[in-house]
Amino acid sequence: MVIGDLFPAPSTSRSKLMPRKWPGITSQSTANLQRIIKESQERWHPFFLRDYRAHNHSIHFALALWALGADNEIIQAAYDHECANLLPRFNSPEKITAANLNEHLGDDEYYGAYLDFFTEIVKKQGVTSAVEEYVLSETANFISASGKKEKEHPEMLNRLMDGIAHSMIEVGYGLEFNVPGLVAEGLAWAAVHLKSSSAVIPVSFWTAANQAPVTSLTLRLPSLGEHTAAAPKTNVHALTILARILKDSRFDAIPLAEDYRIIYSNITSKYSDAITEYAKMWTFNQDDPEEAERKIEELVYANTLIYAVAGWSKNEDFNNDFFHVHLVTSALFLYQFIEILKPASQEVFLRSYFAVCLTWWIGRGRPGFDIAGFFAEVSSNPGSVAPFPAPHKDALPQADSPKASNPNPWLQLVKEALVVPDDHIPKALRALAHFAEVYGTRNAEEEDLKTTELPGAELIDGTLFVRAAVLTNERLRKHKDVDMSKARYWDRKGFYKSSLQHEVKRGMPQ
Repeated sequence: MVIGDLFPAPSTSRSKLMPRKWPGITSQSTANLQRIIKESQERWHPFFLRDYRAHNHSIHFALALWALGADNEIIQAAYDHECANLLPRFNSPEKITAANLNEHLGDDEYYGAYLDFFTEIVKKQGVTSAVEEYVLSETANFISASGKKEKEHPEMLNRLMDGIAHSMIEVGYGLEFNVPGLVAEGLAWAAVHLKSSSAVIPVSFWTAANQAPVTSLTLRLPSLGEHTAAAPKTNVHALTILARILKDSRFDAIPLAEDYRIIYSNITSKYSDAITEYAKMWTFNQDDPEEAERKIEELVYANTLIYAVAGWSKNEDFNNDFFHVHLVTSALFLYQFIEILKPASQEVFLRSYFAVCLTWWIGRGRPGFDIAGFFAEVSSNPGSVAPFPAPHKDALPQADSPKASNPNPWLQLVKEALVVPDDHIPKALRALAHFAEVYGTRNAEEEDLKTTELPGAELIDGTLFVRAAVLTNERLRKHKDVDMSKARYWDRKGFYKSSLQHEVKRGMPQ
């Protein structure tokens, strides 16, 4: 396969797994987005604070807004807002080739060279082959040659997941919107990230996946439905894994880290064996053509519970955790990867992602879930804010009903998210809206959730996602006058049992 145009106009394939494009997209906004994507790659480095490895979000912001139907002026303003803080690209010390591909991994001085390398790979091989060979293959992660030390293993999937999965998100956007240049860019991002998850993404993930019996070489995705069929009785659900970790006394004294850069390493250095044990306990049946989709659904529920339900308590403000919201925004891109990966790679990818998510949850204090309280107390409607048009005198269900002013909660939620100068908010709302579209018709007491070991799971229904969005929106309204430049919209205090709870002081990861 030879790809000619690396930066076509963004487009999507409307399968069950792909998020929708909202009305509002125009030829003008599409042409401008196409220009922004190319300009951003030509101008900017992936880190705008190299010491903190804080990420360039300019394209993530613009694409999320475009997909949600934002006006072109808003998209341009968002891009300009991000560019004010970005670091210009610079020349690499030398060229990256197949011969020295692994020699400079993790060194962002070589970002430009890795981008040139992966651009040529994507042009020649296409995105599917490039992702399989350079991220998911065992040779892209572990070198079997004798005499190789552990630190010399390339571990590209590990790097893709580093930095709360920002490189994975970058590649995911390229896959979703059919922009090969973004896939190449995301692979280059991954190449200059660190191997932060070596202890929780072991070679045994590949060994087990490649030994699993499979009767089909490709995933046969079912047609669009409300949610996937119930898992077989032997299934170990992601919510069961959460329940078992909550009961595990090994995690009872999670240390508080004042510097965000050591939150993750603190956990992997002390708890990696236990986390890997639980990640392996999570079942994956490659021989079931619906398994990958089912497992994504489990991860979506698990990550939304970690962000929204664990962050909520009846008598306190919502703990809008900055790290946990990334588990929601990154989960949106699981669909894009699974559509192009072979079954063994699907298993490795999803298991590795789950291990990373578990590590972040544990690292933030392993908060529990008051599921009954959440569904009893958290509204599924954000209510309207003035000014808004008065409803028609004969409006349904009646003119003085709150539903007459705000008949669809998502319209109000997305409306407010589109104009906030913080890209995490529209990204979170877009993810939650998609999850609601796919899983929103779920009833409580459905068998697959009811039979997990997580207390209260039988109460979970499809309104989980709109309730999570309402909580996010309420926080936005409460802090509408906050100085966004100081990144205080999101909480960083964590969920530690120590009385020393306070905001993480050093560095603001983006």
